[in-house]
Amino acid sequence: MVSIKWCLKQKKGLELIEPNGNMADSYIKMAEESITALNAVKQSRMWTAVTSYYIFYQSLYALMLKIGVKCEIHSCSLEFMKRFLTEFYSKEDIDAIKKAFDARNDLQYYADRPVDDKIIEETSKHCKQFYIKTKDILTKITEAQIQVIREKLKSA
Repeated sequence: MVSIKWCLKQKKGLELIEPNGNMADSYIKMAEESITALNAVKQSRMWTAVTSYYIFYQSLYALMLKIGVKCEIHSCSLEFMKRFLTEFYSKEDIDAIKKAFDARNDLQYYADRPVDDKIIEETSKHCKQFYIKTKDILTKITEAQIQVIREKLKSA
């Protein structure tokens, strides 16, 4: 299990950058494109899991960039969400992205690990809702909310 402190020390871990609305828009468009691709891969368990996860992740990363947080370690991004974005995301959202992360990992890198079809089905449905929720957050998040999150991360 990763910690925020560990993530802040890693070379490609959590890092405060200037908030970047243009990059946030690019990532939300990538998530939208992934939603379109999801229908094309629905015959494949692995690609459904991979695509579903990236819809979650690209959506989350769009918000992180809008806040001004960069991270190339996915488990650190998920920890950031769990610790600093609970005002925006529910426990169900956090659990769903974690399940999608684990399913993608297991199917893509560990062919011998079983993944329940129900998890793949649930995450492929929830990722679209997560995308819509994130798009809404991106339009409504205030500068004050962004500053509070950035200060909390600096203090971690």
